[in-house]
Amino acid sequence: MRNSKIWFPWSMRIPAKLFSSVMCVGIVAVCRSNATAIDSIKFNTRVFNDDPTSTLVTTDSYPALVRISDTPDTSSGFANRHNFHLADAGVEHPFANAEPSTYFADLTISGPGQGEAGLQLAPWWSPNVDGTFNFRTTDGEIAVFGGRLPFYSFTGSQGVTYVKGTTVRVGMLYDPNSLSAADPATIQYLLTIGANNYTSGPLAFDEGNPAEGYGSWGHLEDARIGGYVQVFISGSGAGNNLTATWSNIAYSVPEPTTFGLFGLAIFGLTAVRRRSN
Repeated sequence: MRNSKIWFPWSMRIPAKLFSSVMCVGIVAVCRSNATAIDSIKFNTRVFNDDPTSTLVTTDSYPALVRISDTPDTSSGFANRHNFHLADAGVEHPFANAEPSTYFADLTISGPGQGEAGLQLAPWWSPNVDGTFNFRTTDGEIAVFGGRLPFYSFTGSQGVTYVKGTTVRVGMLYDPNSLSAADPATIQYLLTIGANNYTSGPLAFDEGNPAEGYGSWGHLEDARIGGYVQVFISGSGAGNNLTATWSNIAYSVPEPTTFGLFGLAIFGLTAVRRRSN
């Protein structure tokens, strides 16, 4: 039940002593509750492949580092898109609608090319494209959209943008709650840029279409969690690579009573607040 969870309002500043306690609780949650055997990733490359002869390099040192770099060899075409999904022994894990999860990474987008990259929580009908926590290099927009994810724009709501070459800490906390109209699943998007921490606050899922047989009031059955990069070919130009790096990747399934504390601990926040600047 919701009243059994410990939630920190996004306007609250967490004192140092309390933060130390939060860290300890979070670590306990990791040790006790990682029921899902996530031990690897699986790459899905050339989901979009408008430049099939581009130079693609992937690096898998999960969970320390995952990297995808693509260098177009033409200046004509829309995009190449690649992703990775969390896996068990190399097999993608199909996340259940009722399966809570916390997922964080340090994201860096670099190189002379242009495009977008970020985290993914993808729905069953579009596992390689939809459901994105997106950072776009051309204008710096930071927004979450697509698939089953409730829309949220950090740029529109809080005035923050991404600058290529910057490393940001980014995460998503999915809490299925009761998967009902009265108590739908919620997701919280978290972002740290430099010394500034931002959060969407918990956002509720809508019902979806239960007649499709994948559940309702959450991200639905057979979801995928991971990261992606999309290289704009004409926007980059021949020979100009775009590289996305995800480092310090942290995934776990928290205990219900420590869900809020765990999210803060793994995210490394000393102050969680919604900023209005």
